[in-house]
Amino acid sequence: MNSAFWLFPSSAVKKMKKISSVEDLQVYRKLCALHLEINDITIKFPEFELYELGAQLRKSSNAAPASIAEGLHNKRLNLEVIHKVLGELNGTKHYLNIAFKKCYIKQSKYEDLMRQCDECGRLLHSLEKSIYWRSKPSPFTKNQFTTINNRRQ
Repeated sequence: MNSAFWLFPSSAVKKMKKISSVEDLQVYRKLCALHLEINDITIKFPEFELYELGAQLRKSSNAAPASIAEGLHNKRLNLEVIHKVLGELNGTKHYLNIAFKKCYIKQSKYEDLMRQCDECGRLLHSLEKSIYWRSKPSPFTKNQFTTINNRRQ
Protein backbone atom coordinates (compact mmCIF):
# COMPACT_ATOMS: atom_id res chain seq x y z
CA MET A 1 0.00 0.00 0.00
CA ASN A 2 1.17 3.53 -0.72
CA SER A 3 2.80 5.03 2.37
CA ALA A 4 1.23 8.41 1.63
CA PHE A 5 -2.23 6.81 1.81
CA TRP A 6 -2.44 7.39 5.55
CA LEU A 7 -1.43 11.03 5.32
CA PHE A 8 -3.66 12.12 2.45
CA PRO A 9 -6.93 10.84 1.01
CA SER A 10 -6.39 8.49 -1.92
CA SER A 11 -7.78 11.11 -4.32
CA ALA A 12 -5.01 13.51 -3.28
CA VAL A 13 -2.20 11.06 -3.98
CA LYS A 14 -1.41 11.37 -7.66
CA LYS A 15 1.70 10.78 -9.66
CA MET A 16 3.02 14.11 -10.81
CA LYS A 17 4.63 14.13 -14.22
CA LYS A 18 7.81 16.06 -14.76
CA ILE A 19 7.44 19.47 -16.35
CA SER A 20 10.01 19.77 -19.13
CA SER A 21 8.51 22.82 -20.84
CA VAL A 22 6.15 25.60 -19.91
CA GLU A 23 3.81 24.21 -22.59
CA ASP A 24 3.34 21.16 -20.34
CA LEU A 25 1.32 23.32 -17.95
CA GLN A 26 -2.36 23.40 -18.84
CA VAL A 27 -2.80 26.71 -17.01
CA TYR A 28 -0.10 28.31 -19.19
CA ARG A 29 -1.80 27.13 -22.39
CA LYS A 30 -5.18 28.42 -21.21
CA LEU A 31 -3.74 31.80 -20.15
CA CYS A 32 -2.10 32.18 -23.58
CA ALA A 33 -5.39 31.38 -25.32
CA LEU A 34 -7.16 33.91 -23.09
CA HIS A 35 -4.58 36.58 -23.93
CA LEU A 36 -4.93 35.99 -27.67
CA GLU A 37 -8.71 36.23 -27.43
CA ILE A 38 -8.50 39.44 -25.39
CA ASN A 39 -6.00 40.86 -27.89
CA ASP A 40 -8.45 40.26 -30.75
CA ILE A 41 -11.23 41.98 -28.81
CA THR A 42 -9.22 45.03 -27.71
CA ILE A 43 -8.14 45.79 -31.28
CA LYS A 44 -11.81 46.61 -31.96
CA PHE A 45 -12.05 49.13 -29.09
CA PRO A 46 -12.58 52.78 -30.03
CA GLU A 47 -9.35 54.49 -31.11
CA PHE A 48 -9.08 56.61 -27.96
CA GLU A 49 -9.27 53.43 -25.83
CA LEU A 50 -6.69 51.43 -27.81
CA TYR A 51 -3.84 52.93 -25.79
CA GLU A 52 -5.71 53.26 -22.51
CA LEU A 53 -8.04 50.45 -21.47
CA GLY A 54 -7.08 48.26 -24.42
CA ALA A 55 -3.38 48.46 -23.59
CA GLN A 56 -4.03 47.75 -19.91
CA LEU A 57 -6.11 44.69 -20.78
CA ARG A 58 -3.50 43.37 -23.21
CA LYS A 59 -0.69 44.00 -20.72
CA SER A 60 -2.39 42.32 -17.75
CA SER A 61 -3.59 39.34 -19.78
CA ASN A 62 -0.11 38.83 -21.23
CA ALA A 63 1.70 39.27 -17.90
CA ALA A 64 0.10 36.16 -16.39
CA PRO A 65 1.46 33.55 -18.84
CA ALA A 66 4.72 35.49 -19.17
CA SER A 67 5.30 35.30 -15.40
CA ILE A 68 4.76 31.54 -15.43
CA ALA A 69 7.18 31.15 -18.35
CA GLU A 70 9.81 33.31 -16.64
CA GLY A 71 9.37 31.52 -13.32
CA LEU A 72 9.71 28.09 -14.88
CA HIS A 73 12.69 29.13 -17.01
CA ASN A 74 14.46 30.49 -13.92
CA LYS A 75 13.53 27.29 -12.06
CA ARG A 76 11.69 29.46 -9.55
CA LEU A 77 8.07 28.59 -10.19
CA ASN A 78 7.16 29.11 -6.56
CA LEU A 79 4.32 30.49 -4.48
CA GLU A 80 5.49 34.06 -5.02
CA VAL A 81 5.22 33.67 -8.80
CA ILE A 82 1.78 32.04 -8.51
CA HIS A 83 0.54 34.90 -6.31
CA LYS A 84 1.85 37.42 -8.85
CA VAL A 85 0.00 35.59 -11.65
CA LEU A 86 -3.20 35.51 -9.59
CA GLY A 87 -2.85 39.27 -9.11
CA GLU A 88 -2.45 39.81 -12.85
CA LEU A 89 -5.48 37.61 -13.48
CA ASN A 90 -7.53 39.71 -11.06
CA GLY A 91 -6.33 42.83 -12.89
CA THR A 92 -7.47 41.31 -16.18
CA LYS A 93 -10.89 40.60 -14.68
CA HIS A 94 -11.12 44.20 -13.47
CA TYR A 95 -10.28 45.62 -16.91
CA LEU A 96 -12.75 43.23 -18.56
CA ASN A 97 -15.41 44.45 -16.15
CA ILE A 98 -14.68 48.08 -17.03
CA ALA A 99 -14.73 47.31 -20.78
CA PHE A 100 -18.08 45.57 -20.35
CA LYS A 101 -19.53 48.50 -18.39
CA LYS A 102 -18.37 50.86 -21.16
CA CYS A 103 -20.20 48.59 -23.67
CA TYR A 104 -17.02 47.62 -25.55
CA ILE A 105 -17.69 43.90 -24.96
CA LYS A 106 -21.01 42.10 -25.49
CA GLN A 107 -22.46 40.34 -22.46
CA SER A 108 -22.07 36.82 -23.90
CA LYS A 109 -18.38 37.44 -24.71
CA TYR A 110 -17.83 39.07 -21.31
CA GLU A 111 -19.33 36.07 -19.50
CA ASP A 112 -17.22 33.67 -21.58
CA LEU A 113 -14.01 35.59 -20.83
CA MET A 114 -14.83 35.77 -17.12
CA ARG A 115 -15.52 32.02 -17.12
CA GLN A 116 -12.12 31.45 -18.71
CA CYS A 117 -10.49 33.70 -16.09
CA ASP A 118 -12.19 31.76 -13.30
CA GLU A 119 -11.05 28.45 -14.80
CA CYS A 120 -7.46 29.73 -14.98
CA GLY A 121 -7.78 30.88 -11.38
CA ARG A 122 -8.85 27.42 -10.26
CA LEU A 123 -5.92 25.85 -12.13
CA LEU A 124 -3.54 28.35 -10.53
CA HIS A 125 -4.88 27.54 -7.06
CA SER A 126 -4.35 23.83 -7.75
CA LEU A 127 -0.79 24.55 -8.87
CA GLU A 128 -0.31 26.69 -5.76
CA LYS A 129 -1.38 23.79 -3.52
CA SER A 130 0.89 21.40 -5.39
CA ILE A 131 3.90 23.70 -5.00
CA TYR A 132 3.07 24.29 -1.34
CA TRP A 133 2.89 20.59 -0.47
CA ARG A 134 6.02 19.77 -2.46
CA SER A 135 7.97 22.42 -0.56
CA LYS A 136 6.91 21.08 2.85
CA PRO A 137 9.38 18.67 4.42
CA SER A 138 7.82 15.40 5.48
CA PRO A 139 7.26 15.17 9.25
CA PHE A 140 8.10 11.46 9.07
CA THR A 141 11.29 9.61 8.39
CA LYS A 142 11.27 6.46 6.29
CA ASN A 143 11.38 4.30 9.46
CA GLN A 144 8.35 6.11 10.89
CA PHE A 145 6.39 5.40 7.67
CA THR A 146 7.21 1.70 7.99
CA THR A 147 6.16 1.68 11.63
CA ILE A 148 2.87 3.46 10.89
CA ASN A 149 2.03 1.17 8.00
CA ASN A 150 2.88 -1.96 10.04
CA ARG A 151 0.55 -0.82 12.83
CA ARG A 152 -2.35 -0.27 10.44
CA GLN A 153 -2.11 -3.65 8.75
